[in-house]
Amino acid sequence: MKYSYKEMPEQMKGTFGDISRSFGFSWKEFVMTIPSPMFLVTTYKSNGKPNACMQSWATFTSADHGNGFYAILASVNKNGHLYKSLQETGQAVINFFSADHHAACMDTIKNNQFDADEITASGLRVTKASWVNAPMVEECFMNLECNLAWEKEVVPGDDHVILCLEVLGAHIDEDHLADKTGDNGLLYNIHYPINPEKVGKTAHDYAGVLQKKIDVMEY
Repeated sequence: MKYSYKEMPEQMKGTFGDISRSFGFSWKEFVMTIPSPMFLVTTYKSNGKPNACMQSWATFTSADHGNGFYAILASVNKNGHLYKSLQETGQAVINFFSADHHAACMDTIKNNQFDADEITASGLRVTKASWVNAPMVEECFMNLECNLAWEKEVVPGDDHVILCLEVLGAHIDEDHLADKTGDNGLLYNIHYPINPEKVGKTAHDYAGVLQKKIDVMEY
């Protein structure tokens, strides 16, 4: 049996209120719960201090023309340090971390004062990028150096934008060259899954890893 949802279910209104969005997210996101990769984007603020912003809601793609590789960040707040610093420098590093460093990367959310070095304040090490003017996180197993390509509002007048970053190059730890799955590989954000037919107040976010299931070369 399948359930169908177009409007917010009545069962959710007691938990989320009578509006269609909660904490900046659509109720549909909690019901459909589509995981996306989790990473830390680092830039320099206008005062020269490293900025670190946890991100998900993203995908990566190539273009038909040329050999470009691009990161599409689907929900970047115009009022945050990440957006402002990208407007100023046009450059960033996308840092992928394993579960071992998840807690430290999450601490950057608390250490986000304008005058703070948000990376070292969270117990992580800053290293210099090779091709862009942005800091990298040493503990992260893969760092993608990027230029800002373009931006677009999700809907006209929204306070969030879609950003496209062109990936210029990467630094990858030896242990992750061949395989970025498994317990120490890429983390995915599983955002607050809710059963709309049995809404409780104990749901919360999770971080998950990828597990290989099917060898598509068999087809």
